[in-house]
Amino acid sequence: MKIIQINFLLAITLLSYSCNKTDAVDTTNSPTLLFSSGFEDNVYIEETPDPDLLDVDIIKGTDLETGFSWPIDVLGASEESGLHYISDDNKQAVFSEIQQVIGHNGEMTNTLYQEENYEYLGDTQCPYEILDILDGRKDLYVKYWMKIDATSNTQIDKWRALFEYKTKDYAEGTGFRLISYIYTDQQGNPYWHWQGDQDPQNSIWEIDNYDIPVPLNQWFLTEYFWHWSEEDDGRALWKINGQVVGDHFGPTTRNAKPIDFIILTQIYGDANPKHQWIDDLEIWDGLIE
Repeated sequence: MKIIQINFLLAITLLSYSCNKTDAVDTTNSPTLLFSSGFEDNVYIEETPDPDLLDVDIIKGTDLETGFSWPIDVLGASEESGLHYISDDNKQAVFSEIQQVIGHNGEMTNTLYQEENYEYLGDTQCPYEILDILDGRKDLYVKYWMKIDATSNTQIDKWRALFEYKTKDYAEGTGFRLISYIYTDQQGNPYWHWQGDQDPQNSIWEIDNYDIPVPLNQWFLTEYFWHWSEEDDGRALWKINGQVVGDHFGPTTRNAKPIDFIILTQIYGDANPKHQWIDDLEIWDGLIE
């Protein structure tokens, strides 16, 4: 009887040790939060003093709720990362501000508000760019809440860019771009489009998703994950409200080019006027399932 009791206790001890050891490994391999902000108190936009000389407004300050500070410096990015005004007509064509509205949880919250009123001299836009990345071969997982207008997203045969990254030498034709869009069809119905390309006219792969509704005038969660690779183990994943819009497996670069910069949020497209709100942004160094 004593031998049976001892063996039973030994088995329980080994099982407990095994479970604790497994838990420790899982914790060690968990993704790390690199940045988080809901644009709360103490976060502000520092406007360019002379818009004729410079065209980037820097978001600055420490988010008192999360403890993270702007500008975003993931992957060794430049301190000049910010809101890039392009063909903005002295900020009349496109505009950004920190604005307080009712958020996705039904409570008042600070958000990044952006609007594009018209196109001026071509390519009017205002992306938030994470610039001059030094370590562009790393995995990243990005998520944030977004709310977009209805009017611009029901016009016939239009497009609206939401997010992208470009590798080094993309402009020279030897790099790679990952980009997400909302398209509208010939009846003005919006749908999602996920794409990797070597230039705007030559896609490498494309995914259209008509099944997941495009939420208009309501908050939705958008998530992006990529594993940078020139091999078959590369991955580019996009989710809306937890549903997979597109999940591409294969190269996520060309010619071994590292990521040069990330357009984290974008307001750009051929349907105007349009506007949007962004809130509760998180960046991790691995996929959160």
